[in-house]
Amino acid sequence: MSYEHISLDIADGIATITLNRPDKLNAFTGTMMHEMIAAFDRTDADDDVKAVIVTGAGRGFCAGADLSSGGDTFSRGGSDVVDRKGIPRDGGGLLTLRIFDSLKPVIGAINGAAVGVGVTMTLPMDIRLASEDAKFGFVFARRGIVPEACSSYFLPRLVGIQQATEWVFTGRVFPAAEAKEAGLVRSVHAPADLLPAARALAREIADNTAPVSVALSRRMLWRMLGASHPMDAHRVDSRGIMERGRSADSREGVVSFLEKRPASYPDKVSAGLPDVFPGWVDPEFS
Repeated sequence: MSYEHISLDIADGIATITLNRPDKLNAFTGTMMHEMIAAFDRTDADDDVKAVIVTGAGRGFCAGADLSSGGDTFSRGGSDVVDRKGIPRDGGGLLTLRIFDSLKPVIGAINGAAVGVGVTMTLPMDIRLASEDAKFGFVFARRGIVPEACSSYFLPRLVGIQQATEWVFTGRVFPAAEAKEAGLVRSVHAPADLLPAARALAREIADNTAPVSVALSRRMLWRMLGASHPMDAHRVDSRGIMERGRSADSREGVVSFLEKRPASYPDKVSAGLPDVFPGWVDPEFS
């Protein structure tokens, strides 16, 4: 598949999705949304991909929604996708829901300005690294709208309600150091060191872990953020240990450790994940 507003590179088990409108600071468009969703569909289906990095071309990560339509930019509701009642679905939300469902771990390498949807799209990514040049802003109230891309769910879970409300209510732009202090990003790097650091982290995952275990662990950790009691996690953990403990991957993981050699995990993510969430129903937009 050819892309217009992103690029996708896959090499040595690592996929890199690059937002690719550098002359527009990678401003978000409907085309970019659809292309990013398609790219995650592709990385999920490719068993050679063990981790995904998302970054931006040029000096920005994503400057938010493309405002070239002027005052009517947000009047159409967010995308060309509508629900059963004909209400347009938020395009940022369609993307973040897709990232949330990724079967591969997702690392954000935030190389520059990340405001509006440029920051909210990173919230369901598993780990975020930032350049010293990065700036962040939940600027929605300054544009007369509200947070989108499921950020009212993700942001308080990442940084707590007090920090989330301050950033959202003021809409101010803040530096990478503040993002790190609040836990929004894991680490801050010199610009030239950002992608190497992201690739080193992806490499650690790709070279040492069982892909099915990582995919299932990712699903468990994210879904348990909404659990009402630790017993919910205990039920899921118990089923997960039983299912994975019977797998060829588990045998290989133990035997390779005892034999002091690198593991070669045979199970494939494309074959499906064990169902360890009895009664789980994926939410349906209505």
